[in-house]
Amino acid sequence: MESIIFFSIIILVASTLQTSTGFGFSIVATPFLLVLFEPREAIQINLILSLVISLSLIMKIKKDIDTGILKRFILGSLVGLPIGISIFLMLDMTLLKIGVSILILVLTVLLIMKFRISQSPGRDLGIGSVSGAFTTSIGIPGPPILLYFSGTDTAKEKLRGTTLAFYLWIYLVSLVIQVIFAGSSKEVWTSSAAALPIVILGLILGQLLFKWISQDLFRKLTYVLLFFSGLYLFMQQL
Repeated sequence: MESIIFFSIIILVASTLQTSTGFGFSIVATPFLLVLFEPREAIQINLILSLVISLSLIMKIKKDIDTGILKRFILGSLVGLPIGISIFLMLDMTLLKIGVSILILVLTVLLIMKFRISQSPGRDLGIGSVSGAFTTSIGIPGPPILLYFSGTDTAKEKLRGTTLAFYLWIYLVSLVIQVIFAGSSKEVWTSSAAALPIVILGLILGQLLFKWISQDLFRKLTYVLLFFSGLYLFMQQL
């Protein structure tokens, strides 16, 4: 019973954040899902539910999508996706998570210290590639894109719209790759199905929250989520 309650809280909080900000589901949910499930199951549940959220919102946010950046993210991800699944299948996941967590923490501190970068087509491709590798390896595509957009002071509407549209692509392809190369299980699909009503509630709450969040609060929430994800990933491996 405790596990069911814990699982429900994780999904509700994560889906609310994903809907209201365009990121947050994988950042918040994946570390905790790894406590309840094996890595393969945790990653695939995250991919399925994140895909559902993106599908549910795509028509509502399509006007906010920067199609140029989106196309370059997708092209870049074609390089990163096979790299990520190779990492998942071959490397020690503990070392990978420690490395990723340290990178997230360092970059988050730089952002808090007002480090900024300019957006360019080449950097779009690079971030898409890194995000693709993150998705198929640890199921968390958000940090590279979130760090990039935060560093360029992107408006919250553009960030949410472009990110959710990219997730629609990256989560679908990553799920197919995961199932083909790592296999799947009945638990993945039954747990995902059980979480759908909670995801729907999160969609409703997230839409209400998006209207209330200011750009400044949005930026601060970004920093908190990034720092939390990096710290939790690191502490989990100790």
